[in-house]
Amino acid sequence: MALGPNQTLPSSPRTAVVGTGALGMYYGSKLAKSGVPVSFLARRDLTHLQKHGIQVRCPYGDFHLHPVRTCGTPQEIGPVDLVLVCIKTTGNADLKNLIPPLLGPDTVVCTLQNGLGNEELLASIVGKERIVGGVCHVCVSRPEPGVARNMACTDIKFSDLTGGDTPRARSLAKIFTQASVGCTVAPSIGSARWYKLVWNVPFNGLGIAGGPGGRNTQQVLGDPKLQQEARDLMDEVLAASAKLGYPQEAGLIEKEIARTRTMGPYKSSSQLDWE
Repeated sequence: MALGPNQTLPSSPRTAVVGTGALGMYYGSKLAKSGVPVSFLARRDLTHLQKHGIQVRCPYGDFHLHPVRTCGTPQEIGPVDLVLVCIKTTGNADLKNLIPPLLGPDTVVCTLQNGLGNEELLASIVGKERIVGGVCHVCVSRPEPGVARNMACTDIKFSDLTGGDTPRARSLAKIFTQASVGCTVAPSIGSARWYKLVWNVPFNGLGIAGGPGGRNTQQVLGDPKLQQEARDLMDEVLAASAKLGYPQEAGLIEKEIARTRTMGPYKSSSQLDWE
């Protein structure tokens, strides 16, 4: 089948994880545990992962993935069926060197990064006909080398850059669903990205700016002033989303506040990086 939105991925695609931090370790390990052949591109934890593998700590069941195929360069991995981009967006300048060695004629590139514009950036490197976006709703951190700790949620919203809800996006969601990851397919990347920003903007921002030393989610919600500021920021993001043509579901603010309460004293990835 020709490369593009009507393409469907193999049920067990050869997969490369670019960026083996918390997110890459977690989702890559879930896929590998389900039988998908996964190669992890790593830098700082390379030797540790080769010796000790990956420990996943999760409310849905802990497990240890060992051995792990971990490489220090994309050339060692070579062409694959699926590339999962999991590096922080601050490292996006490296993608022009990291991605091309992983490409075959039918390779799909999926970004699981936060923020806006990642799909478009990748399209400028590999062509938009390869790109699927994935918006992750998960509370995962890397408390120590080789450990991915998930405190709540696993969900991903997928959407194809060239068509939103497509056979390719649905085939990718099916692969993750078989790995016990909750998945949906969004009508557009824009709608999925702005949905996530409703949470990211207030809680990443207030986690750093909410007071001396930062504030975890429990502290933000426990302070009436900060909770109101979080709600006001959510309102602002929802207004921007609607203005751009991506109206979100009614009651989303209360839904996200309720979900955040289940996280306990969670620190966002931005706050951990800042610390």
